[in-house]
Amino acid sequence: MTDTSRPGHDRTDPALSVIMGERRQLINLAYRLLGSLAEAEDAVQETYARWYAMSPSQRDAVESPGAWLTTVAGRICLNTLKSARARRERYVGAWLPEPLPEPAEWAADRTDGTAADPADRVTLDESVNMAFLVVLESMTPAERVAFILHDVFRYPFAEVAEVTGRTPAACRQLASSARRRLHGLRDPKPPVAKQAGVVRAFKAAWEAKDIEALIGLLDPDATAVADGGGLVMAFLDPIEGAEPIARGWMEIADRMPTGMTLLERTVNGRPGLVARLDGVVVTVFAFEVVDDRIKQIWAVRNPEKLRPWTSG
Repeated sequence: MTDTSRPGHDRTDPALSVIMGERRQLINLAYRLLGSLAEAEDAVQETYARWYAMSPSQRDAVESPGAWLTTVAGRICLNTLKSARARRERYVGAWLPEPLPEPAEWAADRTDGTAADPADRVTLDESVNMAFLVVLESMTPAERVAFILHDVFRYPFAEVAEVTGRTPAACRQLASSARRRLHGLRDPKPPVAKQAGVVRAFKAAWEAKDIEALIGLLDPDATAVADGGGLVMAFLDPIEGAEPIARGWMEIADRMPTGMTLLERTVNGRPGLVARLDGVVVTVFAFEVVDDRIKQIWAVRNPEKLRPWTSG
């Protein structure tokens, strides 16, 4: 695979070049493949563990450390995706990807007390918006890996085949199938400023408990999905239709404890909302806005998925 090491690195120390030049690339790749920052970090850690498990002479024999790391990380992610299907069948309620904030909103510290590494931050673009990631979840592991490596990271199918263990022709078919699943997401979306205006209006109507205004902001066929992971209260089944969603949000408003605040924030590169209770992020809301109305709402409440968000 293509060596993505940055120019100017000391080529006499491949390990240093790998650490300095490849970690962010690997995190970005693994998050898009897995939809989980925690799992992405684990995959990258395992990739480095395999690199350092080799002898110095074996590492020196690797012509392109960046290519080697990408291949190994891709294979680890592929295996993780295969095993994740069984785990997610046992998951309480809907499983949603981990939402990510803007870089400025990234939590200053990890739960283990260590400072957040800028190399662990995911670049926010159209390939990480929540709608995109949710559709990726519907793909087979091989489809997802082939599509992300080829269409997002621009690896040739011959190199994708090294990761998937399939022929380049088979990988081409996998990517084509993945594109068909994503067909509806390629339609033009309102400008970000207009999306932000719709989300802002939704926030205002919610806070005012104006159910008619909420219904007017929702697409008639809108769907709302929540992810509490069985750790916190969340509705287990999707809510479908503008009026049922509006009524559900009215119930949430009635139950909001004192000290709860709603803030406008960017979620995976799109306008969203964050609920804080006494300064701690407890829910992240992502939205898909189509034709000036909200088509999808994703509410992530599982505290294990909110690590990257600033608290306090």
